[in-house]
Amino acid sequence: MTEPTRERGSSSDEHPPEPVEQPARSGGFWAGVKEVAAIAATALVISFLIKTFLAQAFWIPSGSMENTLVYGDRVMVSKIQAGAWSVDRGDVVVFEDPGGWLPPVQRADRGPVINAALRGLEFVGVAPSSQGNHLIKRVIGLPGDTVECCDEQGRLLVNGEPLEEDYLFPGDDPSTTDFAITVPEDHIWLMGDHRSNSRDSRANDDGTGQEGSVPLDDVVGQAVVLIYPFDHFDWFSVPDTFTDVPAAP
Repeated sequence: MTEPTRERGSSSDEHPPEPVEQPARSGGFWAGVKEVAAIAATALVISFLIKTFLAQAFWIPSGSMENTLVYGDRVMVSKIQAGAWSVDRGDVVVFEDPGGWLPPVQRADRGPVINAALRGLEFVGVAPSSQGNHLIKRVIGLPGDTVECCDEQGRLLVNGEPLEEDYLFPGDDPSTTDFAITVPEDHIWLMGDHRSNSRDSRANDDGTGQEGSVPLDDVVGQAVVLIYPFDHFDWFSVPDTFTDVPAAP
């Protein structure tokens, strides 16, 4: 006698599989704390890497760049553009004090806990740098350029081309002192937009361009965006006045 066929899994002798119990999570609260700490640590590492290799925030400590930048503004500086092949005339750059440009700066004392926290946040790049050894100015001359002040109309000249500097502080002359220099190799000539209130390359020079020009190696990066205050948010670009400046002879 032929036995009737049975569909797979239809045998009355089989019982449905019992659910597999998942091991209960132990220490739910502390596990959550550890997860949050791991996320925070990862974010800090990423922020540190971004600050080291890509971008960093800086705050403006003076009025030397008014009205382009005013005291207390925060800017984001791109480190990708730093270097001899990417700095251009008209760029606003942050650079380290090449020596003697800045007086010693005393940090405000907010107490040991807050001071330590701020230093830590600056180190990883979360808080804007408040170190007293950085400056921000506009690039006027590249290596080999001749920069002089001024022509009969009172305009600054770069390689003989007059500049129409509409970014200057209202009422300021292009320079309060006359000069004619040649920018040394691997250096740049920097000036603030508030020319009557800026100790820049002019004030630190010996009349030849050798002392006042800043080594390209001291450039931290190019300011790309004003991020704070929020109502002043703005992107930086190279002014059109530099378009017709010829290459250095």
